[in-house]
Amino acid sequence: MVKKKITLNEIRKLMSLGTPMQMGTDLMEAFYNYGLEALKITMKMNTHYHTPEKIRELFSELTASKIDDTCFILPPFYTEFGKNIKMGKQVFMNSCCHFQDNGGIEIGDGTMLGNNVTIVTLNHDINPQTRVNATPKPVKIGKKVWIGSCCTILPGVTIGDNSIIGAGSVVVKSIPKNAIAVGNPAKVVKYIDVGTSKTHQSQKKK
Repeated sequence: MVKKKITLNEIRKLMSLGTPMQMGTDLMEAFYNYGLEALKITMKMNTHYHTPEKIRELFSELTASKIDDTCFILPPFYTEFGKNIKMGKQVFMNSCCHFQDNGGIEIGDGTMLGNNVTIVTLNHDINPQTRVNATPKPVKIGKKVWIGSCCTILPGVTIGDNSIIGAGSVVVKSIPKNAIAVGNPAKVVKYIDVGTSKTHQSQKKK
């Protein structure tokens, strides 16, 4: 059982403010206990067949928020916290996605995530003496975004509406709306004309 020293809403607020996670604190203890709960739920989700309705039910339990009936999630799915994920309507998530959602992950309506997408919201300290500590930064993904298989999205990144992230990309900086970005680190290579679905080359310097 989670010790109610810090409420879930308080944890979410602390994370939104970028409060460091330090070993030996009540905050870290709360994350540890919620992590055990997340492990229990994801093990149940990942090791047996469940109907899409049951998967949404388990995901709602995992995130402590109602997942819309239009969302479709293919397990297995992995997370170390689970309670700081916000998901819109008509979201599609393919198998083997990994969310480190302590710092907060938001996914907009109609977004699609390919296989093995990893989203990270914590950065460890550079100093090896304090490297075990971590600082949260949220990841925000807009509406109708398409994230290709095996992408990694790092802390503090925002991806604008309608954008596409090419398979295998590592996103270290925010991507504007209507952009196609690829590579490691991911760079914008084209923009989408939403009215015609045509693309045009990025005018940014390489």
